[in-house]
Amino acid sequence: MRPVSPWARVYVVCTALGAACCALPLPATHAPWGAVVLFAALCAGCEGLAGSRFAAGRTPEGAGVAGEPGGSPRWHTPVILAAAFLLPPPAAALVALPGALLTRVEQRPRWLRRVWRAGQLSLAAWAASWVHWALDGRDAVLSPHFPYVLVTAGAAVVAFCLVLTVLDGGILVLAERVPVRSAWRGLFLRSLAPVAVHGLAGLMMAVLWRSPYGPVSALLVLLPMYVSWWVFAQYHRERAAHQATIRALVQAVDIKDGYTRGHSERVGQASMVIARELGMDDERAEVLRFAGILHDVGKLGVPTRLLRKDGPLTPEERRVIELHPEYGHEMVRGIGFLGEVRSAILHHHERLDGSGYPYGLKGGQIPEFARVVAVADAFDAMTSTRSYRRARPVPAALEELERCAGAQFDPRMVEALVRGLARRGWHPVVTADETPLRGEPHPPAPPVSSTPPGQRKSLDGTRP
Repeated sequence: MRPVSPWARVYVVCTALGAACCALPLPATHAPWGAVVLFAALCAGCEGLAGSRFAAGRTPEGAGVAGEPGGSPRWHTPVILAAAFLLPPPAAALVALPGALLTRVEQRPRWLRRVWRAGQLSLAAWAASWVHWALDGRDAVLSPHFPYVLVTAGAAVVAFCLVLTVLDGGILVLAERVPVRSAWRGLFLRSLAPVAVHGLAGLMMAVLWRSPYGPVSALLVLLPMYVSWWVFAQYHRERAAHQATIRALVQAVDIKDGYTRGHSERVGQASMVIARELGMDDERAEVLRFAGILHDVGKLGVPTRLLRKDGPLTPEERRVIELHPEYGHEMVRGIGFLGEVRSAILHHHERLDGSGYPYGLKGGQIPEFARVVAVADAFDAMTSTRSYRRARPVPAALEELERCAGAQFDPRMVEALVRGLARRGWHPVVTADETPLRGEPHPPAPPVSSTPPGQRKSLDGTRP
């Protein structure tokens, strides 16, 4: 684990001191201590529930000192916001402390993460309560002042999100070395929607708490939310299992075909670059990344001696290797969430002019994902050092892709890759030994048309 910088430690301590200062006026507020204790116990219970087997499949603590901003579902948020709607600011700041300080933390330094979590939540709760009370939201909760009660609650939710966003961005800069210009980008908007939903649940809790039915009825609000969270956690658990399966398959391919180690991951990254330029939504772009990662999984069905053969392949051996798209398609057929990935695996060696394999599809007959992966695959193969040749420079690889656009590759995908790399750059990784197998210079990669159709190689001169 990366050590926490001294500045990040100072930042955490300052956050904790700020939270302590917010709670100092508590004796003068005449807070209802019974409600404070009950809310604190309920919040601690939610923390314990989130860390139990009931929530198996939860998002792990992320990159920051206390977790990835906006990462794991925060089961205690409705309770904290309900306390902010009912209690004075110093009392609301205390509600999150027991649960945050006693919660289970797996990553070190544990005490620093607990202190950070406690200080962050206390400051956010104090700010939400202060805004709510400043707008006379407490009276709106006690009396049927609708819709004004939604205005005050909404303002408190915004204040809660703003404090979390400011603090999260700061810890990303100091602890994770994230650039200042991008540390806060999107944090507020990503957290606002889920916290707004939690805020409505907290408001219902607050209204029922002050109703004739009392606190017990307020607790019933949490039951359907926790059931939905449990279902959501199981979905993520299943998805994580699928992703673990994908990682295992990719590792198996890398072990079997060691000369292309890491190739699959980079093809997935290049596919994402193209997807962003094409304007795909996040969900579809993620599926396309899986397509790039898994495009060569069918090589598990190809004899290892053929994948590692030093000399040229015979026509029979080439036909065996050219079966790998169909092998891969069969391997992933049962993974439901992959969707279009299967077609990309099956058709990523098709060519626009119809001379590809396995089915000789032409132009628009080739699925979109397969056309993207074909470009990403050829680009990474050309810009990576292999045992039989050195890597080409990125400009030379892009020039070759543009030369073959329209015959072998979709020009729209090539153009998207060129635009994306102009914006983001590319840093190819050496994936094989720099020393040629026989101590001879690496031969240059032949162009596409350098071999007759029956013996055609891929764009970079590699095997299929």
